Amino acid sequence: MSVSAPSRSSASPMNDPERAKQVAQAEELLFSGPQKSGFAKALFQGEYRGHVVHPYPTLTGEAKVVADAAVAEVRAFAEANIDAAAIDRDADIPASVIQGLGRVGVLGMTAPREFGGRGFTQSQYCKIMEVIGGHCSSTAVFVNAHHSIGIRALLLFGTREQQERWLPPLATGEKLAAFALTETDAGSDASNVQTTATPSADGSTYILNGTKRYITNGGIADVLTVMAKTPDPRGGDPKVSAFLVTPDLPGFEVVTARMPKCGIRGTATAKLAFHDMPVPATNLLGPLGKGLRVALTVLDFGRTTFGASCTGAAKTCLSASVRHANRRRQFGRPLADLELVKKKIARMAAFAYAMEATTAETAALIDSGAEDYMLETAILKVFSTEALWECVYETLQIHGGQGYFSDEPYERMMRDARINQIGEGANEVLKSFIAMVGMRDIGMGLAGTLAGMKSPATFFPTLWGFGKTHAARFVGRPDVPIGSTVYQPAAKALARRVKRFGWAVEKTLIKYQEAILEAGYVHERIADAAIALLTSACTLARLDREDRDGTSTDLDRAAGDLYLKMAGHTFDLALHNLAHNDDRALTRTADFALRSGPLGLNGR
Repeated sequence: MSVSAPSRSSASPMNDPERAKQVAQAEELLFSGPQKSGFAKALFQGEYRGHVVHPYPTLTGEAKVVADAAVAEVRAFAEANIDAAAIDRDADIPASVIQGLGRVGVLGMTAPREFGGRGFTQSQYCKIMEVIGGHCSSTAVFVNAHHSIGIRALLLFGTREQQERWLPPLATGEKLAAFALTETDAGSDASNVQTTATPSADGSTYILNGTKRYITNGGIADVLTVMAKTPDPRGGDPKVSAFLVTPDLPGFEVVTARMPKCGIRGTATAKLAFHDMPVPATNLLGPLGKGLRVALTVLDFGRTTFGASCTGAAKTCLSASVRHANRRRQFGRPLADLELVKKKIARMAAFAYAMEATTAETAALIDSGAEDYMLETAILKVFSTEALWECVYETLQIHGGQGYFSDEPYERMMRDARINQIGEGANEVLKSFIAMVGMRDIGMGLAGTLAGMKSPATFFPTLWGFGKTHAARFVGRPDVPIGSTVYQPAAKALARRVKRFGWAVEKTLIKYQEAILEAGYVHERIADAAIALLTSACTLARLDREDRDGTSTDLDRAAGDLYLKMAGHTFDLALHNLAHNDDRALTRTADFALRSGPLGLNGR
């Protein structure tokens, strides 16, 4: 992204050849093909595309009946068979649990019926993942790795022959799936994959060499989607491709089947190695050299079910906190009477309501066949994982010393929740992703405008076009289509913030120009503002729908209203901090600390 004139100063990050290469890779990965703008991207332009999130999506008719029945069945199975404490203690999900999940259809929920799946939509499937996430995080992560990103890659990019071969046993749980991307130098930086896949002379096979680590289900999977770099047939730089790999291939090694870890201990997180492993060319998944697009697309689905799992866990936290606050007496009265305890419980309720609303909207966006939802899924992942962390943290705090001990589930839940802000894209990286992808089109437009105004022949036409665009975009206020009169004030407040956000994005791009590429502090604030807007829109849409349908409770209305206020404060602070901040002091202190080495403060 650039908003400056074509000439660049010596300080430009684009003068660094390696940085320029990284930017070029990002452009190819994220912005190849026709550009489309979804709801979240439009927010960066000060637009509110109300038809996307209004009316709030709900399951109806047969879809609801089927989903409700499946939810009840999975809940009953989980309560009777999934012992979260034992799974954590033994660092293993029993085979009986995995087989049971297969029997109730969880392991093939969205696979087509013709392949043994249940043909659920993403919205229906998220209802299931909310139940599992609220019961056992290890099991939720196991299912997410197998189905949400493992099977999903095959569903989206597999050939008919590949699907007929592997989907039936994967959908029933007879076989398990995994998604192998992460390496020593490739995690959130997915393009830095070092595993190589070299084609044989006759092109019939690819020879894979390399290692993978932190692969959920890696040591127990029967089919793995593996990312590896392949030569460019046109002589360019190697590009990442996706391959379907089975453990029976010569040269496949499980270096460590179960890597010990802080939380989600029940998952089999493996380190793998490939030694001159021949993979048939027919196992190439998706187009050659498009493995990163496969990965990003699949992760969009995984991040959505991530949001559902976090929602379920947040509801569990809320229920546990309410129960304990009402029962526990201190200073002669229940904890529930203390305002600082009320504050924690209120925020949990607000987060749970907004998490469920944002998950539902994102899943419905996928089900609608929309072509652009990568910002929405990234926002959902960041928001839901950070909100859940607060919920779990405060749940343990409400339980006090009792919560700290292992005979209660809360220390385990805190350990389990910690991975969420790291897995499927570290939240810091995703915040930069949200900001840069959201601002990209606006930056390109400003770059063209500035370039056009430098030429006498194009100055006035460019200025005229720029003025018309801004008049159309920023005169008046975006329309937030709310049917309930109760929420008209909230709709107007949201519309004002959307308009302010569009102005703030343009002002930021003009101020930083190319330096925006490295402005991590700014990325975080822009992302925080965008997250607040999107989650507010989803929450408001839900409040409006439930008010008009008469399905809301007193708690729903209070929780949703509180979340709108919380998100408004977050948005206002993010924009305020764009101009009023301690960025220089932060960088200065960090640089001194980094230069001090291991001795630290006072040379000790």
